[in-house]
Amino acid sequence: MRRHVITSLLAVSATVLVAGCGGSTDTSTTATTPERGTTVAAPAQAERATDTTAPETTKTAPAATAADAVMPNVVCMNLQDAQNAIQKAGVFFSRSKDASGQGRRQVLDRNWIVVAQTPDAGSPVGEGEAVLSAVKIGEPNPC
Repeated sequence: MRRHVITSLLAVSATVLVAGCGGSTDTSTTATTPERGTTVAAPAQAERATDTTAPETTKTAPAATAADAVMPNVVCMNLQDAQNAIQKAGVFFSRSKDASGQGRRQVLDRNWIVVAQTPDAGSPVGEGEAVLSAVKIGEPNPC
């Protein structure tokens, strides 16, 4: 009787071991091979289609935006509101500097007030051309 139990346990263990190893190897190999083949073919075609279309659209859009942007009057506004106004005009990159001459960085834009701007209000402006001179709120200024 003991022999039958041991033989049965060995047979069941061997079956589970073979089924577990065989099932995972077959599934991995089958799943991996088609995914690699599909993944390689699809992006190559998608990249070609994207590369042909995207550059034309990208080149056209910035030129139209830069030509149409007009610098708003932002003197005496807090720096954050001034930047928002420039972005509304279509320019998303502007610079700021410390008008006191101390070279401080404008970390919290709402704590600074614009005392001068380049270019003047109404002038055409492009990306990075807007320069706002600012002092901390509460410091002497012409506003």
